[in-house]
Amino acid sequence: MSARVTIRDVAARAGVSAGAVSLALNDRPGVSAPTRQRIRAAAEELGWIPNQAARSLARLAPGSETIGLVIARPAHQLGLEPFYMEFISGIESYLEERSATLLLRLVRDREQETAVHRTWWRTRRVSGTVLVDLTEADPRIPAAAALGMPAVAAGHPALAGRTLTAVWTDDSAAVEDAVRYLAMLGHKRIARVGGDPALGHTAIRTRTLETVAGQLGLEPPRSLPTDFSGRAGARATRMLLASAERPTAILYDNDIMAVAGLAVAAELGLQVPADLSLIAWDDSQLCRLTHPPLSAMSHDVHGYGAQVARTLFDVIEHRQPPTSEPSTPVLVPRGSSGPPAP
Repeated sequence: MSARVTIRDVAARAGVSAGAVSLALNDRPGVSAPTRQRIRAAAEELGWIPNQAARSLARLAPGSETIGLVIARPAHQLGLEPFYMEFISGIESYLEERSATLLLRLVRDREQETAVHRTWWRTRRVSGTVLVDLTEADPRIPAAAALGMPAVAAGHPALAGRTLTAVWTDDSAAVEDAVRYLAMLGHKRIARVGGDPALGHTAIRTRTLETVAGQLGLEPPRSLPTDFSGRAGARATRMLLASAERPTAILYDNDIMAVAGLAVAAELGLQVPADLSLIAWDDSQLCRLTHPPLSAMSHDVHGYGAQVARTLFDVIEHRQPPTSEPSTPVLVPRGSSGPPAP
């Protein structure tokens, strides 16, 4: 039996290094087209057969089709958030089409996130990354640009700066639709249980709520910040309902907090929607399982994740991403919203 032909044999025949052979035979950048053709011809002449185990490992090697996602949230909280579960599922659905991989890391803050990106890029663990939870003047954006790391921002273009491609949903239009709907039902006192005020999309929603309420002649709306958890959502709801100027409608920045708010209303003996209307954001299955079912600002989070991943590979492969038109969450009225009590 003849000895197995190795990459070193192919390298010797083509007059190149073993590393160049590996790049060429795995369709990786780093060698010129003529050199790639010469290497493949040498491999064919020698009857080289790829080692399947080695090829499987190569898929996991630095620089393979792996994209990164770093989220600054506690692990226990992330597991309870339907948004991120759907978003990651959408990313994975596109990666499956490419036999690519998602590298997910949870960190405590953005400084640690930047350090993770730096390590990933220098060690070629990823081909690019997705930035989420953008803030105004987000330090991760210039950091990614300084590294030269391909990145896509899941957020408003105004937050992504001039260096990153953004894939976004129109939070402002969605908030306006929700406020106009509640005003049409007769609500004058609308409050909001929001997220982290440092986040760009939280600030956009807050500004729009205040602007539209003013345009419609409603009472100045009150927004309470939270960490997006059910516990914080319940606490904020109790504060609003215990105030002298109790709202007749509350908007929530995610579905978990809206479910918690519904429970608080029952705890205080309030009827939903007769005494209080509630509207959630994201519209996961949770919203349809409550009693009454929650009205919600609904959008395709799974499709959003897939679009983000697709756009990132356009950036990685130096294709011009298609112009990203924002998707706007659509109000789905259900049993938790109605006219205020006379």
